[in-house]
Amino acid sequence: MRYAIYFASIIIFSIFIGSQLAEALLLVPYWKSLESTAFYEYYANFGPSIGRFYTVLTILAILTPFSVSIYCFVRKEKALLPALLSSVFAVGFLLLFFFYFKNTNNQFYKAVYSNTHLLEVLTIWEFWHWLRILFEFLSLTFLCLTFFILQKPKSLTPKPQYK
Repeated sequence: MRYAIYFASIIIFSIFIGSQLAEALLLVPYWKSLESTAFYEYYANFGPSIGRFYTVLTILAILTPFSVSIYCFVRKEKALLPALLSSVFAVGFLLLFFFYFKNTNNQFYKAVYSNTHLLEVLTIWEFWHWLRILFEFLSLTFLCLTFFILQKPKSLTPKPQYK
């Protein structure tokens, strides 16, 4: 049963990262190819659904390392350190949203950038997005390490029994 939980957790997190890669490799280049009026029209039409989609995936991705960290802490598992590191990087990619993306995305809804300035902003947005993906990969890497450590047998020698 626990292997199914490990596998499901990694799958959920991987779907999240895959969607972020799709955004970086498909959507951002498309956005950068649009004139500002076309971009703002696109963003007005699809921004809310994109936002809802990523909100759900982000919440699931962040809850995963935190849940595993709590489990490792309560059970006093050797995998606590990589679980905590996974959580730290999860906090990192969440904070990037609040410190940069939330405000910039709201500016897209308000259509405040000229054609030239929009391209600059999207280039900066792309840089921060790739940094966020790096944090996500690091979080996933430490999550996988955590599960690897958790699957190892505790000890091959029997514990002495005292009477």
